[in-house]
Amino acid sequence: MSIHERIREIRQALGLSQAKFAKDISISSGYVAGLELGNRKVNDRMIKLICTQYNVNEAWLRDGTGEMFRSASDSRLERIIALFQQLEPAFQDYVLEQTDRLLALQNRRAQEDRTQNN
Repeated sequence: MSIHERIREIRQALGLSQAKFAKDISISSGYVAGLELGNRKVNDRMIKLICTQYNVNEAWLRDGTGEMFRSASDSRLERIIALFQQLEPAFQDYVLEQTDRLLALQNRRAQEDRTQNN
């Protein structure tokens, strides 16, 4: 299956018309038709737009590897990494300290739950 066919498959899996799909990624519906028919080149920018907008697995879109859509946890991880990278180093250290504290709290609660259930 070609990348053009995978774009059509994404749109159909989401139950979107070409017009709605095009509007969501800020291109014309004619351009979407051209992509799906293989008359338009699929560039990196278009791949990024589709993957970001629809939570599509980029490897699947490019070459059919893996699942069509990324899991919600993948999306959350990518978001937290992007946000973290925007922070100044001092704030990054603070986030790491707070994350360590949250993990310790979670582990204590899990231990308490196990103790109460035994």
